[in-house]
Parts: sequence; C-alpha cells; structure tokens
Amino acid sequence: MTTSAPEPLLTLSNVNTFYGQAQVHFDLSITVARGHIVCLLGGNASGKSTTMKIILGLVKPRSGEVTFDGASLIGLTTPQIVRRGIASVPEARRLFADMSVRENILMGAFVRNDREAIAQDLDRMLTLFPKLGQRLSQRAGSLSGGEQQMVAMARALMSRPRMIVMDEPTMGLSPLYVDRVLELIRTINQEGVSVFMVEQNASLALEIAHEAYVLQTGKIVLSGPARALKDDPRIRDAYLGGSEAA
Repeated sequence: MTTSAPEPLLTLSNVNTFYGQAQVHFDLSITVARGHIVCLLGGNASGKSTTMKIILGLVKPRSGEVTFDGASLIGLTTPQIVRRGIASVPEARRLFADMSVRENILMGAFVRNDREAIAQDLDRMLTLFPKLGQRLSQRAGSLSGGEQQMVAMARALMSRPRMIVMDEPTMGLSPLYVDRVLELIRTINQEGVSVFMVEQNASLALEIAHEAYVLQTGKIVLSGPARALKDDPRIRDAYLGGSEAA
C-alpha cells in the first residue's frame, strides 16, 4: 500500500524575477508540503533572499505564481500575507533594539485582537524559550545573538502561523546556540508549523529538513529529500560560482 504524498502548502511555480534588467530567478519552482521543513541552500548572491521577499510580498515577480494553501499571494501586502498564516524570522533578527523583549515578542501579535489568547500564547513562548522569561524587561538590543534569535522566533509564533519562513536562522550564532535554534525549529515543526528556511550551511540545514533545494544564480540545480542530498557530492559543487544579485 503506497502512502500518499503530503499536500502542498506553499508553491512557487515558474517564477521569474528581475531587478531592472537583471534577472534574478529563472523559472523558479519550489514546493513546501504541509507539516514539512524545507530548506533552500545556496551561496551568497544566489537569489535566496529574493525568494524570501517574494513569499512575503516585498518583491513581485515578473511572471509565475505563488500560492499558499491554494490561494495566490501575488499582489498581497505583507500584513495580508501574515494574516493568511505566514510569519517571518528575517536575517539578522531585525528586532526593535530599544524596546523590551516583551514588547518585541508581542509585536508578532499585531494582526490579532484576542487579548486573552495573546496572553496565553506569551506564556507558551516563555515555556518554549525559558531563557526569555528572565529577560522580558531588558532591551532587546542588549541580548546575545542567540537570545535575539529566540526573540525573533517567539515573535513570529505569536501570529499563530501555519508556516514560518526563516532567513539564515543560524548566521552569526555560537555553536551552542546553533544547536539550540535547530532543536527549536524541530520542536516548532512537530507542533504542526511548516518551515521554509534559507541557509548557507548545508550540513546543518539538511540535518533537520525533510526536503531541500539548491539554488545557484537564480536556478534550482538540485532538489530532493534532505537525507539523500546530504550524501550527494554535487551539493558541494552547487555552491561554486555565480555573482548574481540576491
């Protein structure tokens, strides 16, 4: 008896993106199945960051389609996309440095008005990220890089997303916090949240992902189950060359 493939949640189909005359994506197609962790691997200037911006409505592709749970995201604003169920953990965290940890986390609930449930979710975040409970009144800018990443993840979860998109979640972190962040991504996924993450560190990303795509100068050059790609010698080759705008 064959097991049916998981249902797609996010789909990018034949996306072509330009900055002026420079083409950044060439018929880019990616699928994130419901309940899965999918990583997009690639070196600097491969087009990874632009992929994230397209999903979040910050860049509009010239052609192609982006759908989430069967409905198009093309033309929607970022707040509209967040309300559909997508939350972002951006590169370099992008916290409000002069605001407290508590205020930063609660910013993730800006699309909600159910105060009692928001308070319950804040308590849940402090269970998931216990160290933040000791830092709630501190300025977010005073935290370590690893602690800031936890604030960014908690903030994203406060919108009760069905999917989180993460841009270089382990960048600049100490080895201890890298392991902790990867463990938390697994935990979040096990609670039913799909994850799409952009990473340069292939070995780390492939440890936790279900599927992976390798992007090189705007083209998918390799894709498949993460476990299979982890042992594929072409992974290393796919990081060579290319100076495309990201």
